[in-house]
Amino acid sequence: DEGWQRRHATINTNAAAAGDAAKVIFIGDSITQGWEGEGREVWARYYAPRKAVNLGIGGDRTQHVLWRLENGNLRGLNPKAAVLMIGTNNSNGEDNTVDQIADGIRAIVGRLRDALPSTKVLLLPIFPRSENPSPQRGKINQVNQIIQKLADGQNVVWADFGHRFLNDDGTIPRSLMPDFLHLSPAGYALWAESLEPQLAAAL
Repeated sequence: DEGWQRRHATINTNAAAAGDAAKVIFIGDSITQGWEGEGREVWARYYAPRKAVNLGIGGDRTQHVLWRLENGNLRGLNPKAAVLMIGTNNSNGEDNTVDQIADGIRAIVGRLRDALPSTKVLLLPIFPRSENPSPQRGKINQVNQIIQKLADGQNVVWADFGHRFLNDDGTIPRSLMPDFLHLSPAGYALWAESLEPQLAAAL
């Protein structure tokens, strides 16, 4: 896809330009790329001062991210922290099984550890999606239960706050996810506030 290729090239350029100055990188799909859209004001407050680099591409699955990390996205970077959330696009229908999604995330974490051994990986669960509890959300929950075990509390830290996007009855409020998948400005503010204690400790 031509648009994807342009975005990948832009990320490579941004990463090379940031170099050692980048203290944190964010890796993921459209939800991560959205820091440049609905999340831009929150990003400016929390992450721009830390010279953060956004490695998010809309539509990406685990296999796309793994390829990108092996083809330029990490070149020149040596951040103190890498924030990773990926896998929601793998959960569509029967595209990938729970184990396949978890294996993809495991491979990405392994790649980050190999390429950036001094970087602390802040592993986020796949955020809940769809307005009400659903089979897809259940699939995501199963993946999260598996990938949580990748955390060792030192090099890989489990940063779980996905439940904060849910009402008490399990529904997702439109104020946080207008389409019950992508975040609003308020959703990005909640993400930043929830992540900050663990990110600050990593930095």
